[in-house]
Amino acid sequence: MSTRYPFTAVVGMDDLRLALLLNAVSPAVGGVLVRGEKGTAKSTAVRALAELLPAVPVVAGCRFSCDPASPDPGCPDGPHEAGPGAERAARMVELPVGASEDRLVGSLDIERALAEGVKAFEPGLLADAHRGILYVDEVNLLHDHLIDLLLDAAAMGFSNVEREGVSVRHAARFLLVGTMNPEEGELRPQLLDRFGLTVEVAASRDPEQRVEVVRRRLAFEDDPAAFAARWADEEAELRGRIVAARALLPQVTLGDAVLLQIAATCAAFEVDGMRADIVMARTATALAAWAGRTGVTSEDVRQAALLALPHRRRRSPFDAPGLDEDKLDETLEQFKGEDPDPDPEPDGPDDGGPGDGGPGGGGPDGGGIPPQGDGPAPEDVPAPEEAPVPEPAPQRAGAGERAAVKAAEPFRTKVLSVPGLGEGAAGRRSRARTEHGRTTGSTRPRGALTKLHLAATVQAAAPHQKARGRTGRGLVVRRDDLRQATREGREGNLVLFAVDASGSMAARQRMSAVKGAVLSLLLDAYQRRDKVGLVTFRGRDAEVALPPTSSVDAAAARLEQLPTGGRTPLSAGLLKAHDVLRVERLRDPSRRPLLVVVTDGRATGGRAAGDPVALAARAARLHAAEGTASVVVDCETGPVRLGLAGRLALELGGTAVTLDELRADAIAGLVRDVQTGHAGHASRRAA
Repeated sequence: MSTRYPFTAVVGMDDLRLALLLNAVSPAVGGVLVRGEKGTAKSTAVRALAELLPAVPVVAGCRFSCDPASPDPGCPDGPHEAGPGAERAARMVELPVGASEDRLVGSLDIERALAEGVKAFEPGLLADAHRGILYVDEVNLLHDHLIDLLLDAAAMGFSNVEREGVSVRHAARFLLVGTMNPEEGELRPQLLDRFGLTVEVAASRDPEQRVEVVRRRLAFEDDPAAFAARWADEEAELRGRIVAARALLPQVTLGDAVLLQIAATCAAFEVDGMRADIVMARTATALAAWAGRTGVTSEDVRQAALLALPHRRRRSPFDAPGLDEDKLDETLEQFKGEDPDPDPEPDGPDDGGPGDGGPGGGGPDGGGIPPQGDGPAPEDVPAPEEAPVPEPAPQRAGAGERAAVKAAEPFRTKVLSVPGLGEGAAGRRSRARTEHGRTTGSTRPRGALTKLHLAATVQAAAPHQKARGRTGRGLVVRRDDLRQATREGREGNLVLFAVDASGSMAARQRMSAVKGAVLSLLLDAYQRRDKVGLVTFRGRDAEVALPPTSSVDAAAARLEQLPTGGRTPLSAGLLKAHDVLRVERLRDPSRRPLLVVVTDGRATGGRAAGDPVALAARAARLHAAEGTASVVVDCETGPVRLGLAGRLALELGGTAVTLDELRADAIAGLVRDVQTGHAGHASRRAA
């Protein structure tokens, strides 16, 4: 077994370590969501926590880790006889991003269930993680239905596996930890709310702290066993402190004054529902137990608010997470009552959290550790093709350019959809064959059976019952009879924006309206689980402001910084968009694109020689030839309009809509118009 990096050797990241330890003390807190940039050792800290958890007593031979002191009466491997049981280390189970539903919750042998009535159940990762840690790296990239299953099990403490009337239920209580890089996309607010605590992490910018990170990481890689041995005493001390805090937790009480502070804080920050109040109460209780006290103080409530509320205040992907600490302090002071006298501190570490006398407060190499930063684990560094694009410096207006203007307030739009039936990633935009949705037919399974079409299976088996010697009431079913249900749902698409930032678009009020329209479409893309990309063109050329990503707030940030001015290289913008879509088709051929061109249709040159209008028309026909669904948002204003954007839409084989129509009910026809535009273009080409 490989040696893991010691938890107490992690440099800084006090909030992250405290949040993990509070969940280790009280799993009822509800887990931790760790948000941070790449290479900040999110995974290193989580994996190191598993080594600190106390050993788990289990029933020998039970695949579901039942506690011998109180075995689950409904355990699929039960009933269990009373006995001393065995002891094993706490597990940390990792859920891969590409995992299937059966891998997560387990699967039934459908053939045996139908033919023999036997519940032959193969446990999934939820069963493996019972009484341990379930770690989901890149949780924001996990399919929504898997996240729903995961969070439901975490909230209820058990998992149900249902297959055509046959069900299995088993206990599934675990410490849930998810990590994510916000640049790669956000979780929707409903799922954010299901995580108990959230922590933002970032690498330190202090050179001395970064030196310490590198020094420790290199020492670990040179000799992992020797490095771990240097921190063994600190690890043992912290492990003992977790055990002591768990034992003290039932004795901790929440006074009425503290409960009033919790309720007032949640009300002051306008968080939805009551889950925040409950999580804050559990977190404050765990903080008191961690500090060795039986009474909860105002400082515990403050720390609980900083961990439990920031992600619950986020209303849209464009809202920055965070909490106004001045407002928090004012609220706590306003509703401050008589705090109970805290118990005297026990011998040992103080209650300053992991950074003060807790994990990593000092080490065998002497001295304290820096307050920020950590060494990246090799698995935290994404592969080159997966690495997010670095954040560019804000663009400054140059000669002939105007500074960036603020976007108008975004508004709700109707659906823009790609025609036809796709097979892309699950989402909410266009029709597609998916694992979840309404059943439309059946087929023979090409691999493992995941969704049984019961009627089709019975129909396939029925003609052969006499030949198979059926004598009883049971149906004789063979593997060749099984039929997979085919389902139709919705997919997410790649919405690529090509935005004209030339001088003809530079009027301040006009560009503000254009940015507001694009932000509205970005918000719609976020809600429909799309990937988005941004191409801009002005001056003499076009550039990819944001390669295709799931992070719509990153696209919004790039759009906000965009200055305008110069000529209109429309052909360059369309060709750049064509290049982006060509590469994405190779990377993700099942995800269908939707091109949204935001322009007034003028073409006034660029680097390429020739007639700018003819070059733009030729570039547009490249997209039409490949069948790319497209919409042109016509930004032309004024009493006299040239209709150039409409002509561009005809060349693209798509449809055009004005900014005014984008805000009005007239946009309801866009879905039909996109398809009609393609059909009309095809008929014109045939003629």
